[in-house]
Amino acid sequence: MSEHTGPEPSELRASIASGKRKRRNLLIGGVAVVAVAAIAVVVSVVVGGQNGAADAATGSDAPAERLSVKIAVSEDTQFQDAVKEVAAEKGLDVEWVNVKDWVLPNTELVAGTVDANAFQHILYLSAFNAENDADLTPVFSTVITQWGVFSKTLTDVKDLADGARVAIPDDPSNGGRALNILAAAGLIEIAADAGNFPTVEDVAANDKNLQFVPLPATSIPQQFDDPSLAAVVVGTSYFDPSQGITKDDALFLDDSLSEKNLPYVNVVATREEDKDNPAWKILEDTYADPRVAEALDDEFAGNSILVKVPVKDLRDKLAELQAEAE
Repeated sequence: MSEHTGPEPSELRASIASGKRKRRNLLIGGVAVVAVAAIAVVVSVVVGGQNGAADAATGSDAPAERLSVKIAVSEDTQFQDAVKEVAAEKGLDVEWVNVKDWVLPNTELVAGTVDANAFQHILYLSAFNAENDADLTPVFSTVITQWGVFSKTLTDVKDLADGARVAIPDDPSNGGRALNILAAAGLIEIAADAGNFPTVEDVAANDKNLQFVPLPATSIPQQFDDPSLAAVVVGTSYFDPSQGITKDDALFLDDSLSEKNLPYVNVVATREEDKDNPAWKILEDTYADPRVAEALDDEFAGNSILVKVPVKDLRDKLAELQAEAE
C-alpha cells in the first residue's frame, strides 16, 4: 500500500473533488447539459407560493403550488439562463433583475425590499454587517473565484519597476485580499497583526515602492489597458469574455482552494429571521445541478468554481470575521 506523503487536502478541495465525482456520475447516467454560461453576481429573492413548501421538502420536481423568486444581479449573463431553466424544473420560477451595484443588494435586503442576495463572499458580508449593525447570514455557498496579478505589458511579477502603479479593489475585503496576494507573490510584506482586513497602512515592507491605486473591483478589468497601471489585482472571472483573459494569463495566481481563502467563498445571504425559508433549499439544489456546473465551466473555464461548504462553517467564519471587523 502506497503512503501519502503530500499535504492533506483542504475542506474546499475536498468539496470540489466530491462535487466533480457526483457531477460525472450524474452525467454518465444521461443528464442533459445546458450549454449556457456566466456567473450570477447578485441574487435578491422575493418569495411567493409558500403552499409548495411541503412538495419541495419531499423532493418533488413539480410542487402543486410553485414558488417564485425575483433575483437581482449586477450584470446580465447567460449563466443565469441555466439557473432559471433548472430552477423552473424544480418548481421555482426565477426572474432576473439587473442592479449594477455592490451596496444596494445588502441595504435593500436589510430594508426588506428583497429577501436574499448572492453577490458577495462572507468577508465582504462580515464587513457590511459590522459597519451597518446588520444581521445578514449565509444560507448556502455558491462559488469561489480565482484571483491573480495581471499585466498588459509584463510577463513576470519580478519585472515590476520601482514605483510601479498597481490597481487594487477599493473595498476593505477585496482590497485586503489583493494585498495578501501581492504578499504571496513576494512583492510586499504585511504586518503580522494585520488580520483579515489588511490595508495599505499594514504594508510592513515594499522593496519596489509599489503605488497602490484603489478602484472599484468591478471596474478594474476595464482599466487593464491603462498605460499608467503596470498591473492589476482582481478576480479572473471579472474580465469580460471579449478580453480573452484567463487564469493562464496571470503573472501570479492565488490558490483559491486553500483554507485561508474560506472567507472568499460566495454565498446566498438573507436576514436572520428568514434563514429557514424553503426557497433556499430549492435554489441550493439548483446551483448543485450538474447542468449549472457545466454552464459555469463553459463560460469561465475553471476561473469560478462551484463549492459546497457546510452552512455552519460559513456562519462560524462570518461570526469570526465580523467580530474582527467590529
